[in-house]
Amino acid sequence: MDIDFLEYKVRNGDTLNSIASRLGITGEELKSFHNSHCQRMNRIWFEHLNEVKSILVPIHIKTEKQKDQERTDTLPSSQQSDSFFAKTYNVSESFESPFETPLTIDYRIYLDVRKDRNKNLYIVSYRQDQFKTNGETPDNKMSELSIACMKSIMPIDFILSDSGNITGLADHKKVTQTFTEKRKDLEDFFIGEIAEKYMDTFEKNIADEQFFLQQFQSTLLFQTLFPKMDWFHKKTDWTENLHFLQNSFSIPCNMSIEQKYGDQDRIISILTGNNTEFYSLQELKAGYKYNQPSEDPVSGEFIIEYTTHKKNKNLLQASGNVHLWREAESVQQHTITITQG
Repeated sequence: MDIDFLEYKVRNGDTLNSIASRLGITGEELKSFHNSHCQRMNRIWFEHLNEVKSILVPIHIKTEKQKDQERTDTLPSSQQSDSFFAKTYNVSESFESPFETPLTIDYRIYLDVRKDRNKNLYIVSYRQDQFKTNGETPDNKMSELSIACMKSIMPIDFILSDSGNITGLADHKKVTQTFTEKRKDLEDFFIGEIAEKYMDTFEKNIADEQFFLQQFQSTLLFQTLFPKMDWFHKKTDWTENLHFLQNSFSIPCNMSIEQKYGDQDRIISILTGNNTEFYSLQELKAGYKYNQPSEDPVSGEFIIEYTTHKKNKNLLQASGNVHLWREAESVQQHTITITQG
């Protein structure tokens, strides 16, 4: 509550509620305000004001409803808008595991979001480049081939629903045709049986529309970058299905959110989720659930943090962290930071 107040002389018949109603607040809010500003001996404990000579009342006060509305007004809309995303973001992903060497991948992504007025949905054109692995440009042939194949079909147009969900590909046929047309150029540069088999597999994978879409939807990048817009406005815990590993099945998680204020222009929304169903690491990596309960299930925590602009309501930065552990032992951690740039 604001600190400005004056001393009101209590009159016959006055009650906390009658005074509070004239101020547009509740009796509990008025009692809380008075007790937080008066001396200890002058605190009020009851609704009636017997023996109370004066009460401190605020000159300017915001009710809980007003505060909640102001908070809502600083958050992104619960529906998608074409101004939520910037045109470019710098991305850094790190992978840590006690079984493997730590790996960091940096790259840049480009987004072009446009509204389809006829279908009440958005089209997101997505592409990426400037890859570096552990600070160095990839220089082995397989990494180069993998990046070249993906770049050959970009930009890829995704369908983004009004609620913020990536729901499909805008033109899957265009993706497959583009690769068919560009494959000859790739074959001229990447020669050999291994390269040919890789391109065969890549072409087969992108031909399966659902599988190709899931490859993106299940990444930590897409789960972090494309939030459901109603997440920002949740007031109670809820259940969300999330992918702890790319191309694995989704797992129900119990989610909660809190908002913190940074500087005067930014608000930080922090989502935390923990799995409510338990599977082994082998099941998650295979993307297949066994028919019997796992004897060595892993627990997982999902943390996603969004920094948005209070006035422009656009996404300034996002970060995601997926941590898997077995009992007290960490088995895998994947972190991503997405910064407007």
